[in-house]
Formats: sequence, C-alpha cells, structure tokens
Amino acid sequence: MEESNVILKVENISKQYRLGTLGTGTISHDLNRWWHRIRGKEDPYLKIGETNDRSTKGTSEYVWALKDVSFEVKKGEILGIIGKNGAGKSTLLKILSRVTGPTTGSIKTKGRIVSLLEVGTGFHPEMTGRENVYLNGAILGMTKKEINEKIDEIISFSGCERYIDTPTKRYSSGMTVRLAFAVAAFLEPDILVVDEVLAVGDAEFQKKAIGKMQDISNSDGRTVLFVSHDMAAIQSLCTELLVLGNGVNLFQGNVSEGVDFYLSDKNQEVNSDLLSLTIRKGNKTSLFKKISFTSNTQGKEFKDSSKVYSGSKIFIDIEIENKRALSREIYIAMDFVDSKGIAVMNISNEFTKNKLYLKDKKSIIRFEIANLNLRSMDYYISLWGCEVGGSVFDFIENQIKMEVIETDFFRTGAIPRGKQHGYILLANNSYNFEK
Repeated sequence: MEESNVILKVENISKQYRLGTLGTGTISHDLNRWWHRIRGKEDPYLKIGETNDRSTKGTSEYVWALKDVSFEVKKGEILGIIGKNGAGKSTLLKILSRVTGPTTGSIKTKGRIVSLLEVGTGFHPEMTGRENVYLNGAILGMTKKEINEKIDEIISFSGCERYIDTPTKRYSSGMTVRLAFAVAAFLEPDILVVDEVLAVGDAEFQKKAIGKMQDISNSDGRTVLFVSHDMAAIQSLCTELLVLGNGVNLFQGNVSEGVDFYLSDKNQEVNSDLLSLTIRKGNKTSLFKKISFTSNTQGKEFKDSSKVYSGSKIFIDIEIENKRALSREIYIAMDFVDSKGIAVMNISNEFTKNKLYLKDKKSIIRFEIANLNLRSMDYYISLWGCEVGGSVFDFIENQIKMEVIETDFFRTGAIPRGKQHGYILLANNSYNFEK
C-alpha cells in the first residue's frame, strides 16, 4: 500500500463457486487443476462461469459470486456496502474476514480485523457470556489484563449484566448480538466489519451501536465496514459507499450519490412486470403480478406504470396471481420511502379494517387516495401481503418506483420545491390563520 493512511486495499478480488450437489465431480476437477498447476498453466475453471444473476437460470455449473472487485479504505473511514440480496456483500466480508479465500485477487491490510458476520459467530454456546468475552479477546491476541480493563465497559454497553454468567445458549438472538457487538467494538480492532446482524437488535440498541461505530471512527481513528439495507443508517453513519450488484462493483464514492444510484432506475427493476423480480420473500402461494397508477386531475384520467400527480385523486391497482383455489381473507400493505430509505407513509387495510379476499386465480385490489398530498419527487414502495391469521405470501421491498409529478397543489401558483419543506403538503382548507 503506497499511501500511509490506506488501511485496506482490495485488488481485483473474485470468488467462484461450483453449483449443484456437493461431492460430485469435485475430485476430477481438483486433479485437473493440479495437473495444470504443476505444468505452470492457468486454472482451467477460471475461464468459465457466469455472472451471479439469480434472475436467469444460466448454463454453466460455475458462478462468480464476486468478479474483479477493487477498492481502498483509509484509516478512520466508515465504508458502507449496499446491494440487493445476492449482490456479493456477505461473500466480500467473509473474504475480508478470512473466513474464506478469494479465487483470484489480493487483499492488503494494516492491523487487526474483527468481524461480526452472523448471530453467535465466535461464541461457544456452553460457555457463559463472561467466558465468551475472554475467549474472543484471547483469539484476538489480547492478554487477560487487557480484557480485564475492558470487561466492565463491554458488559455495561451490551445491557446483559443480569445474564452475563449464564451460558449463551440461553440468550435470545438479540442478546447474543448485543454482547457480540460490544466485544467486537471494545476490544479495539483496527478494522471493524459489521454485516446485517444489527437488524436483529432492537431500535434502542441499533442507535447505540451506530453511535459507537461513529465514536470508533471519529475518536479512535479506526475503520469500519458496514453492510445494511437501512438507507437512513447508511446515510447517517458512512463516509464512503460501495454499491455491489451481481458480484461486481457498480459504484464507489459519495454516500448520497451512491444511495440515489442504488434506488434509481439504473439499479432497480420496477413495476412493469413484478413477477420478474426475483428478490422477494414469502411462501409464494400468491404473488404480486402488476401495479399501476391512475391520477384523476382536473376531470381527466392519466394511467401510468409509475407516474402520479400531486394533488390528484389516485387509484393504485395491484394485480395478484393466486395459486390456491380457496377464498382467503388477506391484508395488503404499502410502505412508501424516499431515496434515502426514510419512511414517508403507509397504506394498509389492516388498520382501516376493509376486508379483502383472494377468490380467483387473478385478483385486482384497488386502493384510493382522495388527494395525494406528497411533494414532487421519487418514492419507492414496499409491497406486502399476508393471509389474515396466517403467514406472508409475498413481500417486495423498495423495488417499486412511484414518481410524483409537480402540480399547482395550492392553486396559487406558489410551488414548494425544496426538501426543507418536507414531504407532506397540507391543502388550504386544512388550516387557517386568526387575526
């Protein structure tokens, strides 16, 4: 590393995995690799393989989870890493944490790396919380005296004082994450690697953890790599941003620009065919197939796959493909966020008590907003559906775009355009002034 303040340098990292059943054909492949290696030739399987795109079936039995990813991180920086599920984020962190090795490429680091990748990683379930603190410290090369100096702070920060002498197998996942983060943060790593495990903790602890990571960076000059789907946390915490997609580096640089890129049309599939979206959760007994928007403004109707008009009556039509013949009562919810992932509003029949049923193979649900009072900008919708008293059948997160078009909302010719005015516009008759 040429620059003295560069603490982590990743150069052309790639990771290849073989698909299919384990233990079939791997010996022949290993022998083939060995035969090429002793003759000074390149690994033959590096020449094959496909991009890690889960939306296509592909023909190769090899896939590149990462392909030629390069970046640098300077001392004291907090690098956010974002991307869709399957983008390669966790694979990258496992390589950086030396859990697995890269197929090609190199990593250069200065100092000690501590990772928090999965709930319970590095904890022995039969040992108490206190014993696990000492065990993790010893693994990191710290002496018992050094750990003794930190242990009271670790226990206090974790909030697990009452259970610290109880085996960790009795801990909830939230308690385990609390203690694991406290251990990782207070044992003074040069580079702290945090995957999405903080999502397991409650809101109070997430706030404490983000504050601690900021302190580590600002006060101690230590480096943090942070993976999250929470765009608000990414915006408030990170100083640099890396966006991954299908195993390749799509963007690196300014955090706000990176978040906008991630949520923009360049990086998100939207609206026209929801069945083509592969990143979704639920039991898939029914699937969201299509969404469309109709604006009724000044006596005219405008139908579009993503555009609506501020101040208009809005109809949102959601087509659902039902794979069960039985009639089912359901809840449907839509969460609206801005480009930073900040929640703006929610629509759900769960709260209004309007009963909705799936009856046929195809159902269309219509939501009506009497007066769309959102400021002009791009919003992203999470669409969620579940059976009443049952499980979620489909959940699409932040992949549906709704563009609100500017209009003369107040009928005065004065149009608020700056973000400082907030998201919600109040109609003239919503308030008045008394002399």
